[in-house]
Parts: sequence; C-alpha cells; structure tokens
Amino acid sequence: MEYVHHYASPLGGITLAGDGEALTGLWFDGQRYFPERAGSLEERSLPVFDTADRWLDIYFGGDAPDFTPALAP
Repeated sequence: MEYVHHYASPLGGITLAGDGEALTGLWFDGQRYFPERAGSLEERSLPVFDTADRWLDIYFGGDAPDFTPALAP
C-alpha cells in the first residue's frame, strides 16, 4: 500500500509518496510529470515522512543534511 504526505517548501508544495518503510516518490505539486495515482492515495503520517520532513527542513534551511531517508524509487 502506498501513502502520500504533503510538505510546504519555500519553492511550493511537495508531495511525497511512501510504502510505509521508504519513500517511493517525490514531486513538486503541479509539475509536468506529476503522477495521476498520487491524487488517489491515502494521506497518512508515517515515520519515513517525518524523517523526510526533517531532511527537507535542514536542506531548505541552507545546511547539508547528514542523513538520507529510506528510499525505494
């Protein structure tokens, strides 16, 4: 099962997809190749999304994160 989470970045909204264990996708909202399936997935709070939010907060804060969320693209 895949889930989505939304992140408000300084560059606009970001939609993250995950399978519960790892991130499976990340797109800027409205980008040209935004997947249609992302709109039909259930929004859920998951530890992998919390980790990704922390990574994005650090990155957009101008620093280099010293970790990477679990990925399964």
